[in-house]
Amino acid sequence: MPSKAPGAGASLDAWLRWQEALHPQAIALGLDRVREVGARLGVPGPAVPTVTVAGTNGKGSTSALLSGIYRAAGYRVGTYTSPHLLRYNERIAIDGEPLTDAELVQGFAAVEKARGAAELTYFEFGTLAALWLMREALVQVQVLEVGMGGRLDAVNLVDSDIAIVTSIGLDHVEFLGSTREQIGFEKAGIFRKGRPAICVDPEPPASVGDYAKSVGTKLWQLGRDFSFQHASDAWNWQAGDTRYKKLPPPALAGEAQLRNAAGVLAAITRAQDRLPVNEPAIRTGLSGLRLAGRFERKGGPDQEVILDVAHNVEAARVLADNLRAAGATRCRFVTGMLSDKPAEAFGKVLAPLAAGFYAGGLPPPRGLPGAVLARRLAGTGVPVAADETIEQAYARAKSDCGAGETVVACGSFLTVAAVTRLIDG
Repeated sequence: MPSKAPGAGASLDAWLRWQEALHPQAIALGLDRVREVGARLGVPGPAVPTVTVAGTNGKGSTSALLSGIYRAAGYRVGTYTSPHLLRYNERIAIDGEPLTDAELVQGFAAVEKARGAAELTYFEFGTLAALWLMREALVQVQVLEVGMGGRLDAVNLVDSDIAIVTSIGLDHVEFLGSTREQIGFEKAGIFRKGRPAICVDPEPPASVGDYAKSVGTKLWQLGRDFSFQHASDAWNWQAGDTRYKKLPPPALAGEAQLRNAAGVLAAITRAQDRLPVNEPAIRTGLSGLRLAGRFERKGGPDQEVILDVAHNVEAARVLADNLRAAGATRCRFVTGMLSDKPAEAFGKVLAPLAAGFYAGGLPPPRGLPGAVLARRLAGTGVPVAADETIEQAYARAKSDCGAGETVVACGSFLTVAAVTRLIDG
């Protein structure tokens, strides 16, 4: 058992370090602990319209777009996402602004007061604090991103009014199952009886639809119940008699982002009776979407750097498509990955675009040392260099980068965060 909790006047870092040691496991799925503490804390509190977002990839951009559109429509919006890129504060935002250290500490102190003897995980502690802080801020809409899976994730404590599943791929298989059917079942666990459910995956496993039927909700499926079409430098969306024409593309690149945006419009359409949104708000939200680390381009034409938090095979395919569309066909990949990620398959997806992989080490216990990652990438047939740190790998990649080549940082939020700090200073 860790030492006594920090006081309310302690720093945010002190609270986060203490939370990391509170539960003997970093990940322990289940709702019993958060329900117990949440009941004492008074969360979920009075019903606030809530959208919950699950999926293998696309959760962050979907959550950001939902938040942006509802804010443009005049609502006070609380957003909870994870993981963060640079600062923990990014995880909890009110009207697009991350909370301050002092506000987060206030939330943590409230959770600790209600915790009793429960051993909460780091994520559970943060989720309860987020719900308490949003309640205190009197938000009118909550957008909650699931951390892992859905059915047993702490966010599923809330009975959401709208549930979105973005994509379903093989990730976190040691917790969610080794097949798309099993993982789809877990992600569909955020659906609720009689409340709108959306699936953006164009080819979902049958378990998603089966779960929706079992709980008594109507599932809207991309390509069946709603659709989108390209229209030169714009796009169109429709569901039944509802149509939006010549919409601005989302301000994030790629076909996957159009699918995510289509799912957002489906959710907004199905919630119009409770949360009215006009078309100008939709256009403003699409145009204003910003999300660090999602095919984020930095630097100048002489040596551009692309930052992308892709860390599984499906995300690697999206990254590869976006690189080709951008004309970046010879890349130096600065790559750091966690030990539970499919490094070999990830590398093989990117190999046709790679002039080299630059494997940098990430911190233990989950991070792979650079030398270990380099061995796992060796089967791609692409030259691989190993370094102890991401910073060293980035310096080597920049030095090797020639005319017409692009440095790309990917493989983990930690990798992208390290390179972002180097670039931004």
